[in-house]
Amino acid sequence: MSNLAYETDPAETETNEPDPTLQTLRPVPRISIQAFCETDAVANPIQRAGADRRMSKAHLKVNMGGITTAVEFYQTAATPNLVIIESAHEPREMLASLERLAEVCDPGTKVIIIGHYNDVWLYRELMRAGISEYVVAPISMADIVSVIANIFVDPDSAPIGQTIAFIGAKGGVGSSTLAHNLAWSISNLFENEVVVADLDLAFGTANIDFDQDPPQGIAEAVFSPERIDEVYLDRLLAQCAEHLSLLAAPSTLDRVYDFDAEAFAQIIDTTQRTVPVMVLDVPHIWSGWSKTTLARADEVVITATPDLANLRNTKNLIDTLKKLRPNDGPPKLILNQTGVPKRPEISLADFSEPLGITPIASIPFDPHFFGNAANNGRMLAEMDAKNPVVETINELAHVLTGRREAKPKQKAGLSGILERLKRKS
Repeated sequence: MSNLAYETDPAETETNEPDPTLQTLRPVPRISIQAFCETDAVANPIQRAGADRRMSKAHLKVNMGGITTAVEFYQTAATPNLVIIESAHEPREMLASLERLAEVCDPGTKVIIIGHYNDVWLYRELMRAGISEYVVAPISMADIVSVIANIFVDPDSAPIGQTIAFIGAKGGVGSSTLAHNLAWSISNLFENEVVVADLDLAFGTANIDFDQDPPQGIAEAVFSPERIDEVYLDRLLAQCAEHLSLLAAPSTLDRVYDFDAEAFAQIIDTTQRTVPVMVLDVPHIWSGWSKTTLARADEVVITATPDLANLRNTKNLIDTLKKLRPNDGPPKLILNQTGVPKRPEISLADFSEPLGITPIASIPFDPHFFGNAANNGRMLAEMDAKNPVVETINELAHVLTGRREAKPKQKAGLSGILERLKRKS
């Protein structure tokens, strides 16, 4: 029987589901944006748009004041790539004021107008005047991100691949093992090209799990970001299976691996342009680059075991990622190594309650099965394709690639667990 729970009752749908419009958008390129707003109802969603991960490369500043403020400002300052103006003026007055804005705008600057008149004549006149887009208030955060992406992202560009980042709530909980096996299942089940990137440069295990010893890997890309392009990436990839490639970690200590927050951004961006799915094996550390990597991933998967320290760390990760990814759904949670003989465990219900989410899968402790696969450099499905754990991993592959929705059933739990955590701290 599968350990994965699926959504069956539409009434259980969460109220804060991410806007589906955002899920299909390519990231906005590195541009500068300045907004001049007359109302908080417009300024607030624009401000929230700036915090969206699809806008992470853009620099957005929101100012209060409409066209008049913008004209005064740009009389002594250069205009950015994009100016967003809110105007409550009636159509003819708006057009007249925009002529003053045109006199101080650089020729290459794009302009978005947010108005309060749903007027076809006004729209046509604005387009004729060279305005990039006219949006009628009220607006949402998703509206802003979408209209900016539509202006600055080439519509003929190929879609970018999905990134799925795995991280353990503690070291040794099996996050890497699950990441590697799920990548293998996605590539095998759907015949999709998948790249696994082992981001634990000092102690990564992907090369062992896939029985690979490539002469080059992800370290070459990280230490020479200026060389990264699709040709160079192809040279760094080690072929693990028909549709699966690996960016291996050196797993050596001959140098230290201290990186800035953007260290892995270039290699991830390049890989996304070449394959449909990229699995990021993120080590259990908290640094600028690991935080950035998790914040920008399309999907985050936390692996935990059912004890108090894992619960505390999982709670911290979920709360932090919700702040970093305000317009995305919460991370997915996998409870691993359950049912260890003679080990006291927190039940699934008790583990779930303080987190506000339920694990999408519970994988039982099976050291013989997992150990044999690891020691032979093979995937679990290669050892025993009919094992219930493999069935669960295959179902997870459907969920994480969006082919199937997962919505665990809610269960009552123990409300005092967080109090125990506070007492221990």
